Amino acid sequence: MCLIGLGKVLLHRRIARIIESESLFVKPRAERIVRTVPSVNSVGFLQAIDEIQPSVILLAGCRIVKPEVLARVTCPVLNYHAGITPQYRGMNGGYWALANRDSTNFGATVHVVDAGVDTGEVVAQVRGEPSGDDNIMTYAYRLAAISRQMCVDAIEDALAGRLESRKQGGNSRQWFHPTIWSYVWTGVTKGIW
Repeated sequence: MCLIGLGKVLLHRRIARIIESESLFVKPRAERIVRTVPSVNSVGFLQAIDEIQPSVILLAGCRIVKPEVLARVTCPVLNYHAGITPQYRGMNGGYWALANRDSTNFGATVHVVDAGVDTGEVVAQVRGEPSGDDNIMTYAYRLAAISRQMCVDAIEDALAGRLESRKQGGNSRQWFHPTIWSYVWTGVTKGIW
């Protein structure tokens, strides 16, 4: 995680180019109301849900939702995951697909949130390709660019009452951040950074 944090600082210009070239919005638009809560599992989150009464919730990059919080939410709760599930649950799904020579699974998933780590039924998936100069610090931005329409479609389907999901199939594995040494080894031996 330290390496990724440092890499994002050192590669801020590369990341800015991806954001600009892909027309990504990294901050909410001015007309959006933003409520800051300490965690998806906090009382503040539940109070915001009670107040807003959303028709759908799309989570991205947050903690595992506790079962008691899920039980309180009456609308569909979806999660954007930067990886193809169930094969690449957890952290750095795009990186791990490439590191495993499984580039056909460089992609992202929207799934229904359940009590597990990216184990909910799949709503949609999209696959793409990284740029030749992408790396573990930029894969998330590349995946965000190729998956934004998938997220919009999932939300629209939920709002229209036509959300469909399917059980995940295939091998299931939860991945974590690579250690510095395994990251360097994979970079040197496979050219996947």
